[in-house]
Amino acid sequence: MIDNLNNLLEVFYIIATLVSSVITLVIGCFVGMIVRKRVCEATIGSAEKEAENILINAKKEAEGKKKEILLEAKEESLKIKNEIEKECKERKQEMLKFERRLIQKEEVLDKKSHNLERKEELHQEKLIKLQKEEEKIEEIVAKKMEELERISGFTIDEAKDFLLSTLDDELIHEKALRIKDMELNLKQEAEKKAKQIIGMAIQKCAVDHVTESTVSVVSLPNDDMKGRIIGREGRNIRAIESLTGIDIIIDDTPEAVILSGFDPMKREIARIALEKLILDGRVHPAKIEEMVEKAKKEVDVMIREEGESACFELGIHGIHPEIIKLLGKMKFRTSYGQNVLKHSLEVAHLTGLMASELGVDVNMAKRAGLLHDIGKAVDYDQEGSHVELGASICKKYKENSIIINSIESHHGDKEPTSLIAVLVQAADAISAARPGARRETLETYIKRLQNLESIADSFDAVEKSFAIQAGRELRVMISPEKIDDDSLVLLAREISKKIEEELEYPGQIKVNLIRETRAIDYAK
Repeated sequence: MIDNLNNLLEVFYIIATLVSSVITLVIGCFVGMIVRKRVCEATIGSAEKEAENILINAKKEAEGKKKEILLEAKEESLKIKNEIEKECKERKQEMLKFERRLIQKEEVLDKKSHNLERKEELHQEKLIKLQKEEEKIEEIVAKKMEELERISGFTIDEAKDFLLSTLDDELIHEKALRIKDMELNLKQEAEKKAKQIIGMAIQKCAVDHVTESTVSVVSLPNDDMKGRIIGREGRNIRAIESLTGIDIIIDDTPEAVILSGFDPMKREIARIALEKLILDGRVHPAKIEEMVEKAKKEVDVMIREEGESACFELGIHGIHPEIIKLLGKMKFRTSYGQNVLKHSLEVAHLTGLMASELGVDVNMAKRAGLLHDIGKAVDYDQEGSHVELGASICKKYKENSIIINSIESHHGDKEPTSLIAVLVQAADAISAARPGARRETLETYIKRLQNLESIADSFDAVEKSFAIQAGRELRVMISPEKIDDDSLVLLAREISKKIEEELEYPGQIKVNLIRETRAIDYAK
């Protein structure tokens, strides 16, 4: 029970302590509020007084600033006013000066206007005088014209027509003279230029030439080989001749036999076959036939290689293989002793060089020059001239029309339709006419010159004729009393036509007719 009482006392003590603490806290808060209220009221009062002081001071400062700004504004406006007044004075002075200048200019213009009016009056007076003088001159001219018409017997219109007709005749004559001079100058320039181009082409072109013959010589190791070539009762030599078509001549020439024939390709086949037989040592008909076949194959290879070599040398591509073979065959073809393939190469080089000088297609020109005599590769085997055969071959293998025309026209059978055709014609003549290019016996040469002179002498108007320049020119002296100058052209054409019909010749022949009239008198 005492413990309970103690516990109650402790609780009561705690409660009393809490109550006293709460009462103390409440009293403290109340006292604090009262103190704070009084402090706030005192602070507010001081703040209001301070604010009033600030407002009073601000008003005083504002009034001071206002007075300062008004003073500055008045000073600025006064300054601006003074500047404006000064500028106005300057403008007024400038205006016065400008007005004075205008007045002076007006005075000057008035003076000039007055002078111009005076000059115009003087000009008008002079014009009136000139008109009167012109009228007088017209009257005088009219009287003179009447006098001239009376003296000459022509009216004015008739005189004009006469003068115009005379002037027309003089102009026509003058025009003809000028045209003639221009033609002469152009002809001289063209001839000079052509000679330069041809000369340059010939100088640049350096092609080797070989004169072919109709025989070939085969060397033998000893004379005993001649008997083996002949064979028993001549069977071996007959076999060789029948298989090759070439005659074999065995005579007293030591250690050599001669192959004779007009076909160089067959002669080459026979030479190769005979050399193979000599190396082999066995000579009988079966072996001969075998060697001839081998020789033919070798020649075929040689033909193709020669054709390809010619094309490669000229830089020409795209030629049909069959035409290449025909080019190779031309190595074994000659014309007047001139190798046709070498001749074609020379013509191709010359044509290409001249084409480059004239600005023409060089490759086309070389191609045309190379193929211009392609017909000579087959003219031994086929009917027709080499021109016709060559043109048909190129048509068959789709060559360009310019090349075909160059082939057809290089001997004058057709008219050339392109500059390349003309160049081929010229290059062919240069190659054929070059000294040493073609071989001709002295007897044939003399006979050809005599035939030329006899053809010219067969015409009545011809007094004497001379074949000169190795038969390239026929100079004919004409009797002046038998023919006039206008008929010379016709006679030259007749002589040329007769030469073309009766003679065969390489290149072309110039027919040069000369007619001279002399008047002779004696003073006694």
